[in-house]
Amino acid sequence: MSNILFPEQILYLEKTLNNVDSLIEEMEKFAYENKIPILEKISANFLEILIQIYQPKLFLEIGTAIAYSTIRVSKILPNYSKIDTIELSKDNIKLAKEFISKSSSSEKIHLIEGNALEVIPQINKIYDFVFLDSDKEDYEKLLDISIEKLKVGGIILIDNLLWKGFTASKEIPEKLKTSTEIIRKFNKYFLNFPGLKSSILPIGDGLGLAIKIGEK
Repeated sequence: MSNILFPEQILYLEKTLNNVDSLIEEMEKFAYENKIPILEKISANFLEILIQIYQPKLFLEIGTAIAYSTIRVSKILPNYSKIDTIELSKDNIKLAKEFISKSSSSEKIHLIEGNALEVIPQINKIYDFVFLDSDKEDYEKLLDISIEKLKVGGIILIDNLLWKGFTASKEIPEKLKTSTEIIRKFNKYFLNFPGLKSSILPIGDGLGLAIKIGEK
C-alpha cells in the first residue's frame, strides 16, 4: 500500500475516475491477479490528460510491460500519432502483443523488442513525448539517451519517483532500501538535469514531469 496518500484517499480518487472500456478492465484484472506492476489508475488518468493537452505526434514509451499504458495512450492519441514502445522481457512481449491485438487502436502502436539502452541510440526519430517506466537502476542512463531523442518543448513523464512514499521516509523496509536509494539518487539527477524544467508530483507512485527547454 502506498505511503504517499492514505488508503481512503486513494479509493476516493479512484472512484472519481470515469469507467474505461472492457479491454482496460480486463488488463487491470489480469495484472492484479498475476501480480504484474502496471501504471496506477490515477497516474494513467493524468497521463491521458497530458496527451489530450499536448497532442504529441510521436510518443516514446520505455517499458511496455503488458501494454496497459501503451493502449490507454493509443486510444487518446490523434489518428496521425504513433507510439514506439520498448520492452525487453520475452514474457511481457508475448502478453503485450496479445493485448495490443485486441485493441481498436493497435495501428498506432509499434512494439520494439530489446534492451532500451541499446535500442534508443539506434532510433532515428525526434519525439514529442517520452514516458519512462522501466528498470529503476537504469533510469539515469535512460534519461540521458532519451532526452537526446526529445524535441525542445517536448514532455517527459517518469513513474515511481516517490516509490510508495519511501523516498521521503526514514523507516524503509530492508528489501526496499537499495531501490529507494537508487531512486533518491535519480531524483536529484532528474531535478537538476541541464536543459529540463522538472518537478515531482505526488500522483500515484510519484510522477516526474519535465519539459525540455534546451539542449543538455
